[in-house]
Amino acid sequence: MRLEHAALRALLPHRYPMLLLDRVEDVTPGESLTGVKAVSGCEPCYRGIAEGQPADRYAYPASLLIESFGQGAAVLWLLSRRAGTAGLPMFTAARDVALLRPVHPGDVIRHRVRLEQVVDGAAFASGSSWVGERRVAEFDSMMAVVRAVDAIVEPRDEREEPR
Repeated sequence: MRLEHAALRALLPHRYPMLLLDRVEDVTPGESLTGVKAVSGCEPCYRGIAEGQPADRYAYPASLLIESFGQGAAVLWLLSRRAGTAGLPMFTAARDVALLRPVHPGDVIRHRVRLEQVVDGAAFASGSSWVGERRVAEFDSMMAVVRAVDAIVEPRDEREEPR
């Protein structure tokens, strides 16, 4: 199954600039997912970098790489739950995360996520992130819990301008 950006927006509460997953290339509910994030030099994390800085200043922030992987894990869990199950996954912890190589603007990250276990409203995922044939990150364990939607998402008047 493939999911385009519009389908991800329907599943996740994240919006610009924090929706960090562009599409899902393949998903097997209850098992695995391959999600894609294209890193652009126009992202807010690069705002304010002075001209002439070395390439290492443009390394994609580790926190955003981890969040992007976590959004892939959340989509996998959401697609794996029984119909009618309420609530949204909320990241709670990560263990043994190894950042192996920097990611830069122009790179396309492929997150390979495995759903390891679901127990009492908590899910555990693992996997890795790749740019081409290079593994850039390894995730031994990431945990999320389910929370009611109204506890996570602030209601917004649709007529309001985006924040």
